[in-house]
Amino acid sequence: MLQKHFKNLSGMQLIAIGFFLLIMTGTFLLMLPVSSRDGTFTPFMTALFTATSASCVTGLILVDTYTHWSLFGQLVLLALIQIGGLGFITIGTAVSLILRRKIGLKERGWIKESFNVLDIGGVVRLIRLVLKGTLLFEGVGALLLFIRFYPRMGFAKGLYYGIWHAISAFCNAGFDLMGYDEPYSSFTAYYDDPVVSFTLCGLILIGGLGFIVWSDIAQHKWHFRKYALQTKMVLSVSAVLVFGGALLFYLLEGNRLYADMSPMGKFCSSFFNAITPRTAGFNTTDTGALSEGGKLLTIILMFIGGGSGSTAGGVKMATIFVLLLHLRSTLLRTNGTNIFGRRIENDTVTKASALLCTYLVCSLAATLAITGMQDFAIGDTLFEVVSAICTVGMTAGITGQLNVISQAIIVFLMYIGRLGSLSFALSFTDHKKLTHIMQPVERINIG
Repeated sequence: MLQKHFKNLSGMQLIAIGFFLLIMTGTFLLMLPVSSRDGTFTPFMTALFTATSASCVTGLILVDTYTHWSLFGQLVLLALIQIGGLGFITIGTAVSLILRRKIGLKERGWIKESFNVLDIGGVVRLIRLVLKGTLLFEGVGALLLFIRFYPRMGFAKGLYYGIWHAISAFCNAGFDLMGYDEPYSSFTAYYDDPVVSFTLCGLILIGGLGFIVWSDIAQHKWHFRKYALQTKMVLSVSAVLVFGGALLFYLLEGNRLYADMSPMGKFCSSFFNAITPRTAGFNTTDTGALSEGGKLLTIILMFIGGGSGSTAGGVKMATIFVLLLHLRSTLLRTNGTNIFGRRIENDTVTKASALLCTYLVCSLAATLAITGMQDFAIGDTLFEVVSAICTVGMTAGITGQLNVISQAIIVFLMYIGRLGSLSFALSFTDHKKLTHIMQPVERINIG
């Protein structure tokens, strides 16, 4: 009977339920005494907040990961991060492939929804590519980090830290174990280390491009003209955000936060601060010490996020690109939204507008609710809210001061942010019959 009900669910509904069950399982495991370093029960809200943050690959925390969680608790978090980053449907499909079970049409539809691809054809091949690519990139990242950690930590700890942080970076989770130096310090001790900084940046970028982009690049190699429009848009926007963001951070913080840094420290920090908001959550500099301009730039980058069907969150690069193209088309009074010799469907523009509005409404409503209950600066609160709904994990320093209701709001934002707020809303109307009767037209003034 239960299996029958699951088969009647849409892909989005199944994903929503699956993430909920994953979060609750993680919460239960993290509450156990064996999960804490001091062997005591962890309060429900702390465990729920942490499990949600890990499953939704966000990175916001109420307790320091290294000082609070035992080895067992850290491994639970790592499992939640890996499953949450790839999606439990991907993991389930991988198990089916290993057991040589047939992937039916319904399951292929679920995979299509999970990866946000347009067609059902080739989804199993895409799963295989994702699994192989994940193993490759996380493996190479772990090796590079191990080489850097080994002299200081020794073989066993260096290897463990390399693997742990490679998975966290690739899945854009932002969890770290660097609290053994100082709680909540993240990678500030490595702000001028190019190996650590750019290994993490590379993993963040690769995980955040999107698995559809992976497939396109694997098929057409370096022939940019042969890429699909989606791939061209994602790569173009990503390049602008990385190099443009790094330049802006250098200009904004060069004589402020970076004032006492070496040239290498400024170079690494500028690129790291441009990449980590998309949407990894690590930091090599004190986020709370950023200038107001630096914080605003970080919020913008967090809001944009990564690529569709990736481990990253945010409204996605393609969404912003489509809306900017539509704005250009409107201002120039041209027909259609065009780029790279192709015209974008009107339905895509409509969906992009709805997605942007949904994120804006949720972000502003949550900011108003939290500032109404607690006396936080509005900029810091907006920073926290955008970080949660865009599954980033960066904070201006107020996470530990949130009351229970504010924590619940952040938990909900992380959950819908991982699912996609618009997709979450649409999951409630998937099986409803909507009327297609056209109402009479009446003109109104806009602007």
